[in-house]
Amino acid sequence: MSAASPGIEPAGTPTITGTASGKRVLLAKPRGYCAGVDRAVIAVEKALEVYGAPVYVRKEIVHNRHVVDTLRERGAIFVDETSEVPEGALVVFSAHGVSPMVHAEAAERNLRTIDATCPLVTKVHKEVNRFANDDYDILLIGHEGHEEVEGTAGEAPDKVQLVDKAEDVDKVEVRDPSKVIWLSQTTLSVDETMERVDQLRERFPGLADPPSDDICYATTNRQVAVKAMAAECDLVLVVGSTNSSNSKRLVEVALKAGARASYLVDFAHEVDEAWLSGVTTVGVTSGASVPDVLVMELLDWLAERGYGDVDEVTTANEKISFAPPKELRKV
Repeated sequence: MSAASPGIEPAGTPTITGTASGKRVLLAKPRGYCAGVDRAVIAVEKALEVYGAPVYVRKEIVHNRHVVDTLRERGAIFVDETSEVPEGALVVFSAHGVSPMVHAEAAERNLRTIDATCPLVTKVHKEVNRFANDDYDILLIGHEGHEEVEGTAGEAPDKVQLVDKAEDVDKVEVRDPSKVIWLSQTTLSVDETMERVDQLRERFPGLADPPSDDICYATTNRQVAVKAMAAECDLVLVVGSTNSSNSKRLVEVALKAGARASYLVDFAHEVDEAWLSGVTTVGVTSGASVPDVLVMELLDWLAERGYGDVDEVTTANEKISFAPPKELRKV
């Protein structure tokens, strides 16, 4: 998988400074909001501003408790299924994407829709369509039940097989081993994904790779930043929600990269002070759906407990942004 992405400036080898003794924080950069999340959240805010409450949102717009609760307070109504939206109402599709069946259901109910699917997820949808049309068997590496996976697989359910765990590899059946390709959910661990690809390739030596990386730049960059500092950390705190795939992966990456301990928290008050026992260096990062205000609150919380020395560990500078959903461009 390639290391560079459009709109990303490499930061060179990160330098970790700080005192040899005493408490300190290593703060990962990049962290927090990615371009797709920013676009989706702004889409709901703009819809509320232009059309007024209520604005319905199918599923969570992004996987973050704080963001969802804040938008709910402003008048967004989150539903699990399109059938819960009153006929003719306005509904926003989340950043994780939806299947063609969901679009069809919305049309049947005369719903006005705003599609806030991340463009990088849309890219994978298009890849599914392309290779399904070419009659490939598509092996989708991802987490069963995740909204993104459901939307992506729904593009060609008769051609897509989900590969989640290692044991799923042996269950795969293909029609023609020379026409098999792997694609992936955008928010996975890069290392774990490539392990799964290697296992698949042992069964299918002719397995084709995606035309370009499916794991998004933001997921990759946040994992790289964590790897750069994890070995220096007694503890890594990842700000993010438990249903956020990329946030959970950061905990796993931190531990594999040498952190002594790592935990996922939504808010600073969720940190157990017992975790700080004997800890000199705390690493801090956040998932791609996390507003930086939550990270700042965690830094304040740590400073109150003596961890006021903060060094930022920068591995890339992100300059990517996406245009608003087409339904909002004219307003």
